[in-house]
Amino acid sequence: MTSKNEPLGAVLPRFMTLTDVAEELQISTAAVRTMVLKGELEAFQIGGRGQWRVDSQKFEEFIEQLHEEQRQRVETEQQHTETAR
Repeated sequence: MTSKNEPLGAVLPRFMTLTDVAEELQISTAAVRTMVLKGELEAFQIGGRGQWRVDSQKFEEFIEQLHEEQRQRVETEQQHTETAR
């Protein structure tokens, strides 16, 4: 999906393949497929061969959710650390 010549943060296409998502996240396509099958990442199948697609807006929301979950973990850890003092 992204080439070596594209700048970071380039506009994503409307729909992404699981391979596109894997490249963006720098993980395996199998890991992305697992996230989809577990319901962690919203996707749909289309066409006669049931090819998976991820709406780029849903992908961006997924990334924001991951950031928010990390912020919550850091905040909880900081609270535990302050309480332990």
